[in-house]
Amino acid sequence: MNYFRITGYNPTKDFCFIIDSNGMHQKLWELSAMMIQKGLKVLEASKLENVIDINIEPIEEDTKHIFLMASAFGEPKRIKQTLNGTTYKAIQVGNKIYIPDITQTI
Repeated sequence: MNYFRITGYNPTKDFCFIIDSNGMHQKLWELSAMMIQKGLKVLEASKLENVIDINIEPIEEDTKHIFLMASAFGEPKRIKQTLNGTTYKAIQVGNKIYIPDITQTI
């Protein structure tokens, strides 16, 4: 599965975002490199199988597009999210929240 998610930040324009790519890239580093090439900071880069979605619906496979899942002014918020008695490190952009790494518990 080539489903990847990146949380990024544009320091020049002071906004953050979550993007998903499902099938457009073969490797996660390819998507990350594309973001860096455009002057964006990659703050989190994940394969979907390592993510827990809180309120983001995964996209269908699409080999031609990258999808903007969330955006907001400023940097993303790093928050705690508790599921089934386990507290994880999570990311919030606007009203969208996800856990970028299922192994990162608090």
